[in-house]
Amino acid sequence: MQTSQIAAPQDLIATHDIPPARRSAGKWLITLATLALAAIVLYQGLYAAGQTETGFANWRPVLYAYLAWGVALGWGQVLMRGEGGKRALFVLPAILFTVAVVIFPTVAGLYIAFTDWNLASFDGRSFNGLANFWALMHDSYFWNALRNMGYYVLAVLVQYAIAFGLALLLNAEIRARKFFRVAFLMPFMLSPVAVGWMVGKSLMEYRFGPAATLARHLGWENPAFFASPWIARFSIMAMDAWVWIPFVMILLLAGLQALPKEILEAAKVDGANGWRSFWQIIFPLMLPVSITAIIIRIIFQLKLADIVITVTSGGPGGSTDTVSSFIFREYRDRSNVGYGTMVAEFYFILIALFVALLLWGSSRWMKRVTG
Repeated sequence: MQTSQIAAPQDLIATHDIPPARRSAGKWLITLATLALAAIVLYQGLYAAGQTETGFANWRPVLYAYLAWGVALGWGQVLMRGEGGKRALFVLPAILFTVAVVIFPTVAGLYIAFTDWNLASFDGRSFNGLANFWALMHDSYFWNALRNMGYYVLAVLVQYAIAFGLALLLNAEIRARKFFRVAFLMPFMLSPVAVGWMVGKSLMEYRFGPAATLARHLGWENPAFFASPWIARFSIMAMDAWVWIPFVMILLLAGLQALPKEILEAAKVDGANGWRSFWQIIFPLMLPVSITAIIIRIIFQLKLADIVITVTSGGPGGSTDTVSSFIFREYRDRSNVGYGTMVAEFYFILIALFVALLLWGSSRWMKRVTG
C-alpha cells in the first residue's frame, strides 16, 4: 500500500516536469497518426464496398498503417507522460492485439451481417440492409437451436453437482487419491471431436457399439441413442458432461484445498456431522468458487458445437442443434456468409447480455448471502 501511495505522487511530479512543448508534440503525434489511420481505413473500406474505383489491392497497407499507429501511440505516450508513458508501453501490445483480433473482426462482421453475400453466387457481395435480420427473426431453425441452448445451459447445474461430489471425494483421505485425480482429468485432456468419434460414433453406435450391445442385453430392443429427440439430446449432454466435469471438478477441488482447516476442525469439535458441516460451513465458504466455476462453464457451454457437429449434425430434426453448429452449417453447407455472420453477431450480443446479467445477479445474490 505504501509503495502505491508513494508512486502516484511521483508520477504526477514527473508529468508536471515534462515541458509543455514536449507534451504538445506527443498529442499532435497521436492525433495525426490517428487521422492518417482513419483516412487509410476509410479509403480502403470505400474501395472494398465498391464506392470508389481506386484503392489498395488488399488490406495489407491498412495493417502496416495500424502497426505504425501503434508505434506513434506508444511514442506519444512517452512524450506526454514520461515514466508513466514508458510503463504504459508494457500494456500497449496487449491492447493492440485485442483490437486487431477481437474488436476489428467484430466491427467488420457487423458490416458483413448487413450484406447479401453467398459464396455460391456469382453476384458477389451487396448491401441489403436489415434483410438478414428480419430473416433471422422468422427463422424457426435458429430459435429451435436457441431453445436447445437453454437445455444445455441447465445441464451445467447437474455437471456442477457431480463435479462437487467428485471434488469432495478427491479432497478426502482415500486410497489412490493421486491416481483418481489423474484418471478423472483424462476426459478433459481429449478433444471434443475425438470424444464424439470414440464415444458417439463408436461406443454408442446402434448396431455394433459396446453400449448398444449392453443395452440389448438389459432389455432395450432398439438401442438407438440418436434416433429420438430427447434420447439424442441426453446423449449429447452426457458426452459433453464427460468432457467438462473434470474442469469444474479441478476448480472446486482447488477451492476445497484452500479452505481454512481450523474452521472444519472446530466444527468437528462442536459435533457437526458430515452433512451438517457441508451445508453450514463448506458450501457457504465455497460459494465464490462455485459461482465462478458455474459462470465459466456456462460461457463454454454457450459455444458448444464440436460434439454436435461430429455426432448428429444437429439431428434428429434439430433436437440436438446448437446455435454454433447452426452457424457452422450456414457457412459450410449453404455458403451463406452474410446471413451466417448476422446470426453470429446477434448471438454474440445475446451472450454478452446474458453473461452481464448473470454476473450482476450473482454479485447481488452473493452480497445478500454473505452480508
